[in-house]
Parts: sequence; structure tokens; C-alpha cells
Amino acid sequence: MLNFNYLVSTRVFFGRESLQNLGNEIKECGERVLFVSGQGSIKKTGLYDEIIDIFHQNGFSYDELSGVQPNPRISLVRKGVDLCRKEKIDCILAVGGGSVIDTAKTIATGFYHEGDPWELFVLGDASVKKALPVGTVLTFAGTGSEMNGNAVISNEETREKLAIHKDILRPRFSILDPTYTFSVSKHQTAAGTVDIFSHVLEQYFSPTREAFIQDRLSEGLLRTCIQYGPVALTAPSDYEARAQLMWASSIALNGLLGYGRVSDWATHGIEHALSAMYDVTHGVGLAILTPFWMEHVLGDETVGKFLEYAKYVWGIKGNNHQTVAKRGIERTREFFTSLGMPQRLRDVGVDQNALMTMAQKAVVHGTLGKFKKLGVQDVFTILENAY
Repeated sequence: MLNFNYLVSTRVFFGRESLQNLGNEIKECGERVLFVSGQGSIKKTGLYDEIIDIFHQNGFSYDELSGVQPNPRISLVRKGVDLCRKEKIDCILAVGGGSVIDTAKTIATGFYHEGDPWELFVLGDASVKKALPVGTVLTFAGTGSEMNGNAVISNEETREKLAIHKDILRPRFSILDPTYTFSVSKHQTAAGTVDIFSHVLEQYFSPTREAFIQDRLSEGLLRTCIQYGPVALTAPSDYEARAQLMWASSIALNGLLGYGRVSDWATHGIEHALSAMYDVTHGVGLAILTPFWMEHVLGDETVGKFLEYAKYVWGIKGNNHQTVAKRGIERTREFFTSLGMPQRLRDVGVDQNALMTMAQKAVVHGTLGKFKKLGVQDVFTILENAY
């Protein structure tokens, strides 16, 4: 196990009626709030009115920034930064899923950045120095952004999708009430389940061999997705299924699984290039790409990890290592398909002529991945196979 510094600093309020903690939590951050939300679903469910009532009861001043889209845009971040400066905002409340939370985090650090907020993504993590306090009310399980310091934003002008990572971007508090995810569509529930699954895989497939604790935790989360993802699809108001997925989402990417080992993140890097160009739902892109990444990196040096995966996640047994490993990959593909995910890039409108451009964008900063390093030709092969 490698050395690590442990920090999972977000205060979490989990369960039914946990929204009652919102007023006290905001008071610790300030009185002028920027309320960031998506495209209107929280108004349909009544959550919007509940939050506004809490603002009024506590005497908070607030401004609103709504309309955050999946694959959130830097253009809305710029509007948010300008609004925070104009209204002298003290803190930001993000109510929604990962796109809303990532937008809020970027606004929070963009507030203190002298240049354009996109520069933070171009310059990298070291440029993130300070941020306004952020709190979240989660309505979608998948990204894990409610407990980590990550933010991913798309630039619609340059057709890029980049990320920043800094502990000061971790939300001060997050309210996780599984009932707020009951209304999430079947398609988005499936995509969120794939996203959780992929976050775990990116850390599980690691070149660090001595990570027994992390591996067993990871396998438990993967089995949680396998068991409860289908339940949430068929019974969207099943509290236990929604609760299991919501907590799995948070644990999958709050840092715990990655401490003490090197993580891969190649599939995410390829998918970011894909969704930057084609605005594909993140979980959908991951569902298509993951099995093809697995097939590409499977070899004599990596087969041992695939054997663990096949045995401990899928219960596959056998004496032929390659056969068992390949069956584990196929079970992964079958699981994603059972959730209603497409299997091919052509199914989501990708032009085959764009694959090389996509590959070049994915490795613009050098080779991709740690489990097995990928160059432009490797990524192009994966994309071509996935097409």
C-alpha cells in the first residue's frame, strides 16, 4: 500500500427529512446565497419550494442561477461568477446532480480567479487557490461530486471537456435524501448506476498490487450496483435501492477507494473527449467504452486483476485464465445492456470520421491511464472497436 493523506471532510446528512439541517448549515457559511439548479425538475417535485421556505424562515438573501445542463457549460459558470461578484455572495447551494454541483464548485473558485474561469481547467489543479463555501442537496446518484473536490466542465466553443481536482472544492455539507431520487427517469438511473460502477473500476484496475482493503471495498460497491441498479429501474420508489445507490455513489469517489494506490482513469479520459464532441450522457459513454477498454488492456501482465474481478464480482470460476477474464468482461457488457445502455458509438450518433480527432483530444496532455498506458493509436483502436 502506498503512502497517503486522508481527507474526507464533507459533513453528510443522510436519509429521510435530512433537509431540516439545511438552515443551520447555511448559517455557518454566510447569509447571501447563490442557489444553483438544473432545468426545472426540482420545481415539479416540490423541492424548490421547500428550499425557498427555508431561505425565508432563516432570513437568507438569495440569487438564483438555473438551467444547468448535463455536461455543464463554462458559459453558465461565467454568468455565475459575475452574479456572485455583483451580489457579494457568501456561499453557494447546489441542488441537483453532478452537473449542478460541478457548476457550483467552478463558480466558487472562479469567484477568486482573476482571469476567465476556463483558465483554471487549462492551467490545471495548481491554479485553484481558494473557493467560496459550497453545500449540496443531492437529487441524482452517480457522479459522487457531493463528497469530493472534483469538477468537470465542458467548453462548447472549443469542444473540450476538462477537470480540476482540489480538496478546497469539497462541499462543506451535503444533504442526501434518497426520496429526492424517486423521480429520476429510468434512463438517467441506469446512466448513474454505470457512472458509479465506472468510478469504482477506474480505481480497482490499478498497477498497485498491494491494496487488499481497497479491492474488497471496491468489489462490495460493484456488487451493490449489480444488485440494486435493476431494482431502482423496475421500482423507482424503492427506498432501499435508492439509498444503496446514493451512498455507493458517494463512497465510490470521495477518495476512500483511491487512497494508498494509483488509479487509472483512462476510460473517463476517452469518454470526456467523446461527450465534449457529441454531448453524450456521461454514463452512456462509459457503458459503451468500458468493455472495449477492458478487452484492449487485457494481456498476460494484466490478466491477474481481471481474474480477481471475474471471481469476486461475478462469481466466475475456471482453470483457463484468459477464458475466465474474458467472461468477466462479457458479464460487464451484459449488465450494462440489461440496464438499457447502448453498446456502440454509432448508436449515439458518433461519426466514424471523428474517431481520430477524439483520440487526439483524449491524449492531448500525453499518454492516458496507469493500469496500462495508452497512446493515440491505442485510444483510436478502442474507439474504432467500440464504433
